[in-house]
Amino acid sequence: MHASPAFQAVLFLSENAMQSLPFITDSLSLRPHRNLTTPHHSNEAYITEISLSPYLFYHHLRYFHAKQRRRPISETLLLHPTHPWRTPAEFLLENPNLKTTLQFLLAGILSFIAAAISSAGGIGGGGLFIPILTIVAGLDLKLASSYSAFMVTGGSLANVACQMFAKRGARPLIDYDIALLSEPCMLLGVSCGVICNLVFPEWLITIFFAIFLAFCTFKTCKSGVLYWKLESEEVRRNEFPGPELESKEPLLLSAEVGESKLGIPWLKLGMLILIWFSFLVLYLFRGNRNGQGIIHIAACGTGYWMISSIQIPLAVIFTTWILHCRKSPKANSSTVQENGSETRNLSSDKLVFPVMALLAGVLGGVFGIGGGMLISPLLLQIGVQPEVTAATCSFIVLFSSSMSAIQYLLLGMEHIYGALTYAAICFIASLVGLTLVQRAIMKHGRASLIVFSVGTVMALSTVLITSFGAVDVLRDYTSGKSMGFRKPC
Repeated sequence: MHASPAFQAVLFLSENAMQSLPFITDSLSLRPHRNLTTPHHSNEAYITEISLSPYLFYHHLRYFHAKQRRRPISETLLLHPTHPWRTPAEFLLENPNLKTTLQFLLAGILSFIAAAISSAGGIGGGGLFIPILTIVAGLDLKLASSYSAFMVTGGSLANVACQMFAKRGARPLIDYDIALLSEPCMLLGVSCGVICNLVFPEWLITIFFAIFLAFCTFKTCKSGVLYWKLESEEVRRNEFPGPELESKEPLLLSAEVGESKLGIPWLKLGMLILIWFSFLVLYLFRGNRNGQGIIHIAACGTGYWMISSIQIPLAVIFTTWILHCRKSPKANSSTVQENGSETRNLSSDKLVFPVMALLAGVLGGVFGIGGGMLISPLLLQIGVQPEVTAATCSFIVLFSSSMSAIQYLLLGMEHIYGALTYAAICFIASLVGLTLVQRAIMKHGRASLIVFSVGTVMALSTVLITSFGAVDVLRDYTSGKSMGFRKPC
């Protein structure tokens, strides 16, 4: 029995998955065939052939185009995720609102975790926020930096609100002397670091960042191990007390003159606010490189650089004034029991804190992160106790991050509600993280947990920012961009 060409096409499509369009079109041709009048082929079969031909042809075209759109699964699973923050998946392109919602929700969850961990060490967390916002949320680096300023401000505000009234003995937990000596030089260093960031090539910044932050991470973890051993030794002493250990407890320092009943030195706090406001006014008058400021100044012109240079004498005047008013920065946390029998005063050199803050500010401006991540390891390295290091760094970071946030706000920042939402998330996360860490310290008596939290954040920041910078350097190199030094304007 001879089959009609239409039925032959049906069999072919079912057996070979319709992979040849020319064969189908030829076999479904409507021209008359020689054997249509055979006894086994009636006119009804010919009518059926004519009616089936358009139907099969239509469905084959649908299958053909669907096959052309289909991509190998290896391309989706292996090739595409190399740059997920640059080229999102195709199925999410069909639902951009769903894609945006999922990205920002995941970024919010990760930011909550990062803020909770960072709050324990008082280092802000900008080194974690920027990679999260750029890689997960898909924001560009400029917008992510502005978001990060608000997020660090929110987290630091929660820390300061919890620790401002806390005391260590008769002294405030926040060392206002260290903050006073550090703030002017750190703000000056940030401005110098930003200029260096504009001049230095990306590859040089990435190398410096990796080397310096890896070194600081190592020293921080080493300090954490030292504190852990001292705390373990103290626990053993308390378990087996002896008469010779009764006088080992150091005497509490007396409260400073001028402190209120709440333990807040309002004079020092007023000086810090004055320094902060002076630099803020200077920044607003100068504006940015695009000429955006409260007065019209040519971008990178003579007036721009003259106003920028005023920061140097301003920082020197404030630092000299503070050093003159204070005979010594009596750090209330300045004792680390090296051998368990005596303490040492770490504030004999008044200039160590301004120099340290200047270095932290310059490096923070070059690397684009907050100064807390850099000043905290330095304070731990010179022997400042972990609790006071965390509280003081949070206090210092609040001034620097709030200044950046206000500048972004006054100079026409977009998406302000999104930044405030993330700031609120970090505020709540910092309260949660700080509460958990304080309970753990009270339960186990180990302030070294703060040091290890700082080391954890620094290690994660080193890996994330270095990797992200390496990707940018590779992209610039392959695209043929200049890899040398640049002009600041």
